[in-house]
Formats: sequence, C-alpha cells, structure tokens
Amino acid sequence: MKKIIKYILLDIVRNKIVIAYTGILLAISFTVFGLEDNTQKGLLTLLNLVLFIVPLVCVIFSTIYIYNSSEFVELLLSQPIKRKSIWLSLYTGLAGALSLSFLAGVGIPLLIYDRSATGITLLVMGMLLSIIFVSIAMLASVGTRDKARGIGLSIMLWLYFALVFDGIVLFLLFQFADYPIEKAMVGVSALNPVDLARIMVLLKMDVSALMGYTGAIFKDFFGTQKGIVISMVVMAIWTAAPLLLSLRKFNRKDL
Repeated sequence: MKKIIKYILLDIVRNKIVIAYTGILLAISFTVFGLEDNTQKGLLTLLNLVLFIVPLVCVIFSTIYIYNSSEFVELLLSQPIKRKSIWLSLYTGLAGALSLSFLAGVGIPLLIYDRSATGITLLVMGMLLSIIFVSIAMLASVGTRDKARGIGLSIMLWLYFALVFDGIVLFLLFQFADYPIEKAMVGVSALNPVDLARIMVLLKMDVSALMGYTGAIFKDFFGTQKGIVISMVVMAIWTAAPLLLSLRKFNRKDL
C-alpha cells in the first residue's frame, strides 16, 4: 500500500496541472497581500478565492485522474491486493498531493505576511476542503463508467456546494423572515463544508458583528471550544462519508 501511495503521490506532484495550480495559488496569494495594506483585507480576499478555486480544482482534477487511471487500477486488481487498499491508496495519494500543493501555494505567503490565528485557520480550512472534495470526486467517479458524465456530476456537486446551497439558504431566510430561525441556521451550515469553512474563518477575523444577530449566534456557538470541536467533527464526517460510500461501491463494482 505504501508503494502505491508513493507512486501516485509522485505522479501527481509532477503533473503539469498540479504544478500550474500551485503556481497560480502562489501568484494570487502574493498579489493579494502585495496590493492590500491591511492583511485582514488580504485574508478576506484570499478566503473568497480559496472557497471557489480550491474545491473546483480538487473535484475536477481528482475525477479526471481517477478515470485516466482506470487501466492502472485494473492492473493492480489483477495482483493479490485488496480492493480496499487500492482505493484508499488512490485517495491518499490524491488528497496528499493536492493538500501539499495548497500548502505550498497559500501557506508560504501566509507565513510571510500573516502568521495570526486567522491565517492558520484559513490554511487549515483550505486543506480540509481539499481532502473533502477529493473524497466527493471519488464518489462521483465510481458511480458511472462514462467519463463525461462523471466529470459533469463533479461540476454539478461543486456548483451546489459553492453557489446553489447559498441561494437555497437565502430563499429560506426570506420565506421565514418572521420566524426565529437563526439558531436553525447553525445546523443548516453543517450541511455544506464550504459554508462551514467560511464561517470558521470569518469568526476568527471578528467580522461577525457585520452579520447581525445571526452572526452573534454563530460566534456564540462556533467561537467556543465546544463549537470548534463540533465543526472539526463535521468536517471529518464530510471527508469520511463520501469516501466510505465510494469504497463500498468500488468493492461491489464489476470491472
């Protein structure tokens, strides 16, 4: 299993797309901090870019890589290796390589310009989103043999988490504006890892006051040690659940 992970990890790290992804993140991060006099404004701008770019790249690249590695996977299956080991090795290699890429592209500028708790939180949330969307990509790709359909499903999932979910939440807020549903929004935020990552970083930036009463509720819950632990558990569930479902499908799939 270690040899498979090492091979996949080195293969992805040398990939031109991953190298370009790292370079783009590095260029964007240095540019953002270079243009902004206030590091807090730079972090806010970088947060918005991370929440869109990182999940999109991770989910699309992982889906394409899995489809392109189908012959390699079939070769491994012909060997006395458990399917579970092959699938988890593929996930570990993808998640590890893309996390390292994000760490290099965003982590280096953050260490230079802002080593605060906010910067560390942004870095941690970005890495968590990387491994979560690799997990989601593996679930999307294992469900169908058709490459175009698998990539399309991955893009649709990204659109849902990045854009559509927020639209649904805003619709519910307008429809039930006369009811005290702010506390329910804490639970709803757990249904989207992108929103949860955004809330965790914004609370560290102490801009929850700009979010009104809902922001105060978020701060009272997520700002506590208990809330941080719960949010980390939720992010861990978002990582494990799609991966375990994809592993179950892979074990039953007729290749």
